[in-house]
Amino acid sequence: MVGDGGGRCIAVVNCNTSSEMTREIAAGARAVAAPGTEILGLQPVWGPTSAEGFYDSFITAAAVLDLLTTLPAEVEIDAVVMAGFGEHGREGARELLECPVVDITEAAAMHAMLLGHRYGVVTTLPRVRGQIEDSLLVAGLAQRCVGVEAADLGVLEVGRDHARTVAAFVAAGERAIGAGADVLVLGCAGFTAVRAELAAALAVPVVDAVSAGVTTAEALLACGSRTSKVGAYARPLTKARTGWPVAVGW
Repeated sequence: MVGDGGGRCIAVVNCNTSSEMTREIAAGARAVAAPGTEILGLQPVWGPTSAEGFYDSFITAAAVLDLLTTLPAEVEIDAVVMAGFGEHGREGARELLECPVVDITEAAAMHAMLLGHRYGVVTTLPRVRGQIEDSLLVAGLAQRCVGVEAADLGVLEVGRDHARTVAAFVAAGERAIGAGADVLVLGCAGFTAVRAELAAALAVPVVDAVSAGVTTAEALLACGSRTSKVGAYARPLTKARTGWPVAVGW
C-alpha cells in the first residue's frame, strides 16, 4: 500500500504536468526529509507543463484539486506540500483535507523571517511577480518582503543550463539585497540544486521553498497538528458538481 511504510507519508504535489520537474522536486524533498518520512511525488494528469502567470495558475489549481479528490484508496498520506510557488489552490486543498496542507510560498517566507529582518524573493519571469506578491499579502507575510526579483528565465529553462541559471539568480539576488533583503527565498519549486551556490555567492541565507515546505509539514505532524474544520476551512459543501469528479466522503 502506498504511504503505508510504517512512517509518515508526505505528498509533494507539483502544480504542473512536467514529469521531469516532479522528479526534481521529489528528489529535493527526499534530501531534507527525516528518516522514516516517505515522499510521494505527484502531479496533475492535465493542465499546463509549466505555470507562469495568473491564467496558468488558476488552471493548475483546479487540476491539483482534481488530483487530490481522486487519489486511489490505497494512497494514504499524512500531509500535503503544495509545490507551486505563488500558485493558487492552497485554501481549497485545506477545505478538502484534514491533514496539514503546507504551501511552499508561505513556508519559505516563514523560514526566511526566522533567519533575518527582511527577505526578498528571486523567481523566474517578471510576469509572475504579481501573483507571488498577492500570495504573500493574502498569507499575511508581505510586510517584511522587500520585493520579488525576476531572473528572466522560464520555469522549464532553469535546469537546462546550470551556469546560466546560477548567474541569472545571483544577479536577481543582488538586486534584492540592494533593496534591503538580508535573506533570500527561491521563488520556484525547481531551484533546490542551485541553493548552495547562491548562498555562497551572495553571503546571505538562501531558503529553498520545497525544503521549507517539507520540514514544516514534518514539524506539524510531529506536533499532531491537523487543519481546522471550523470556519474558513470547513469541509466543502455537498452539492452537485457537473462534470467534476465525485470525491469519496463528500
